[in-house]
Amino acid sequence: MLKKLGDILQLDKHNKIDIRDDDKYYIAGVQSYGKGVVIRRSVVGKELTMKQYQVIKKDQLMWCKVDTKNGAFGLTKEEHVGSLASTNMALANIDTKKIIPKFLETLFQVSSFHKYITKYSSGSTNRKYLTPQQLFELIEIPNFSIEEQKKFIERVESIKKSGLEQEIKIQLNLLSRLRQAILQEAIEGKLTAQWRKENPDEEPASKLLKKIRDEIDYLIETKKIKKEKVIPAISKNEILYEIPNSWEWIRLGHITNIVRGGSPRPAGDKRYYDGDIPFLKVADLTKDDNIFVSSHTYTIKEAGLHKTRFIEGETLMLTNSGATLGVPKICNFPTTFNDGIAAFIYMNECLDKRFFYYLLKSKTNWFLTEAARGQGQPNLNTDIIGNTLIALPPAEEQKRIVKEIEIAMTICDEIEQQINESKVNTDMLMQAVLKEAFEHDDK
Repeated sequence: MLKKLGDILQLDKHNKIDIRDDDKYYIAGVQSYGKGVVIRRSVVGKELTMKQYQVIKKDQLMWCKVDTKNGAFGLTKEEHVGSLASTNMALANIDTKKIIPKFLETLFQVSSFHKYITKYSSGSTNRKYLTPQQLFELIEIPNFSIEEQKKFIERVESIKKSGLEQEIKIQLNLLSRLRQAILQEAIEGKLTAQWRKENPDEEPASKLLKKIRDEIDYLIETKKIKKEKVIPAISKNEILYEIPNSWEWIRLGHITNIVRGGSPRPAGDKRYYDGDIPFLKVADLTKDDNIFVSSHTYTIKEAGLHKTRFIEGETLMLTNSGATLGVPKICNFPTTFNDGIAAFIYMNECLDKRFFYYLLKSKTNWFLTEAARGQGQPNLNTDIIGNTLIALPPAEEQKRIVKEIEIAMTICDEIEQQINESKVNTDMLMQAVLKEAFEHDDK
C-alpha cells in the first residue's frame, strides 16, 4: 500500500525573515543526486539581492521549486538550523509521528526514486519543475509502519556499506585522470616518440608554419579576414615542457582566425527565429562527449543572419562562457551560432581538426582557470583563446597523434564499460529494494 507525500508533509509558510544589511547570514542549498542540504556560503545582508529569505528548522524536506531534476531534495539537520533558504526553495515540515525523517531521506538517495519524481515534473531537458502541491498530491511512498521504515533504512545502508558505490566512484575518478594524462602526453609528443624515430625525414612544423602564414597573409591582403591583432612574443617562462625538435611553439591566433558568434535580439523574436537555418547554442556542444556536433536544437530565418555569424561545415568550435566553457567540438554542417561559442575559421587544410579538438580538450581545465581569473562570470574572449600557447607538430604527426589517442581512448572506454557494469549491479540492488517497498502488502 502507498500513501501520498501530502499525508506526511506540510508546507512551512510562516518562516520568512527580512534581511538586514549589516547582519551576517548563512545561505543553504540542496545538492543533486540525494546528496542533501549544504551550507553554500556566509554573507552580509547587503550582499544579497533578495531581501526576504526562509529560516530553516530541523527535520524539514527541502527542495528547489524551479529544478526538481536529479534528486535535488534533502533533509535539514541540526547543523542547518537557523541558516536561510531563498524563496526559490520549498521547506516542508515532516509529521514525525507517521514517518522517520531518515526514511524519507533514504528514499530520496535512491536513483530510481529520482527518476520516479522526474517523471511527474514538467519543463525543459535541463530544468524540471514540480510545485509543492503537485509533489504532495502526485508522489506516493510506501505506507510503512515505523518498524518497517527502520528495516528499509537498514537494507539500503547495508548495500552502501558494502563499499561498491565508493569503489566505483574512485575507479571512475582514476579513469578520468588517465584520459587527461593520455591527452597531455599526446600534446607533449610522447605518444609518437617511436613514430618519429621511424620517420626521421618528416617535414618539420617550421615549414608547415611558413605555409600557414603565407595563406593568412594572402587572406588579409584580399580582405577575407581582418588584419591580426598584435600577438605577444613567447617568453621562456611560458614554456612548461620540452617538445620534439621537429615541433614549434606558437600561439593559436598565429595559425587560425578566431571569431565569436552572435544572437538575434530579442531572443525568440519570430522575425528572426524558427526558420530553416541551424543556430547553435552552448547546450548543443556540451550535451554529450562526441567529437562532432551532428544536430541542432534551434533555427533562425534569413532576417537574423546579419545579427549572428555563419560558418561552413567541418568547423572547429569552442564554448567560451559560463561553467561549461572550454568544451571543443567539430560541427559537421553549415550553421550559425551564438556568442557563447567561438569558431576557428580559415584553418589551413594541413591542420588536422581532430588533433586540434584533442589539443583544446586537454586544455579545458586551464581555460576555466584562465578565463575565471579576476572575473565574476567566467568568459573566454577571442584574445585569450588566440594568445593560448600550443606546441605544433608536423602535419603527418598530427594524424598519427590522433590515431594513438583514439587507440588509448578505446581501451579507456572498455574499462569504463566494465566499471559501469558494476554500477548497474549496485543500482539494480537498490531498485530491487525500492520495488519491493512499493509493492509491499500489509498482509
